[in-house]
Amino acid sequence: MVKLDSIYIAGYGGYVPRYRIKASEIARVWGRDTVDLPVEEKAVAGVDEDTVTMAVEAARIALKRAEIHPSRIGAVHVGTESKPYAVKPCGTIVAEAIGATPKVTAADFEFACKAGTEALQFVCSLVGAGRIEYGLAIGSDTAQGRPGDALEYTAASGAAAYIIGRDKNNSLAEIEAWASYVTDTPDFWRREYERYPHHTARFTGDPAYFHHIVNSVKRIMDEDGYNLNDIDYVVFHQPNVRFPMVVARLLGIDLEKIKLGLITGFVGNTYAACSLLGLVRILDYAKPDQRILLASFGSGAGSDSYILRVLDGIEHKRNLAPTLDKFIERKTYIDYALYARNRRKIYM
Repeated sequence: MVKLDSIYIAGYGGYVPRYRIKASEIARVWGRDTVDLPVEEKAVAGVDEDTVTMAVEAARIALKRAEIHPSRIGAVHVGTESKPYAVKPCGTIVAEAIGATPKVTAADFEFACKAGTEALQFVCSLVGAGRIEYGLAIGSDTAQGRPGDALEYTAASGAAAYIIGRDKNNSLAEIEAWASYVTDTPDFWRREYERYPHHTARFTGDPAYFHHIVNSVKRIMDEDGYNLNDIDYVVFHQPNVRFPMVVARLLGIDLEKIKLGLITGFVGNTYAACSLLGLVRILDYAKPDQRILLASFGSGAGSDSYILRVLDGIEHKRNLAPTLDKFIERKTYIDYALYARNRRKIYM
């Protein structure tokens, strides 16, 4: 458990690409029954989009809400498992694109789908230690799925960004606490030179996803003295629609509390951005003094939990930039052929 001392969210932003492919279209190509598909549709990056371009879009939205000059940002950290370069950071590109000073610290984080919340922990620590005034944490991915594999139905593209600071008067939410829970659980991996990841199918659910989220949430609740009655909204990592609902039942959480942040059914699993994008949507609607529980999950395996309290500033700041729903509702459907081209599944 880490009890935070006056760490705030000054700005936030989410980005989802325009292109969508229906899960039924993927099922048609591979001859799968369309009954009980894991999502309805997913977001697909365009041919001119990647992890960095989406991270920049989300960061620019967060800057609008933070109402600060980018030169005041002292750290830019990007969580992702789909870097466009094997050896070259995304953080430096994002920092320069948004106009941050060269004096920032910049780096990338990897821990499967919890890399974004991992970057957030690091930025919170730098701000809390007084080393920087503001920091930018991003989760961004163009998730990979082998053609015909179960992952292909859900692996999606998107980005979420959060600007963290210490000025309560220029903030929309307070991060009250965080906790983590990790073990060496090999449920998902991709070796060097391999293009697509491997997974252990149902083993990814239990003992990976369910075990780690349940223990991460119990830890933050028990050690920080919260109970479920203190929480108004809950957002979990969303590899599909079913898993978050199952883990909510395991924890005794009312399903009504997870509905607003459960976006994977019409966006897909955006990996490092996934739980953070769910939080973006909740912040687009939450009211002052409401509390939010966020619990990410990353294969390999681990979970980070956060408790946030919404501040009065949300009413002003959320209107300074487009809500996530604007991007979700902006759709251009593509068939499997265009999807394969956009995701570079076909090589000339």
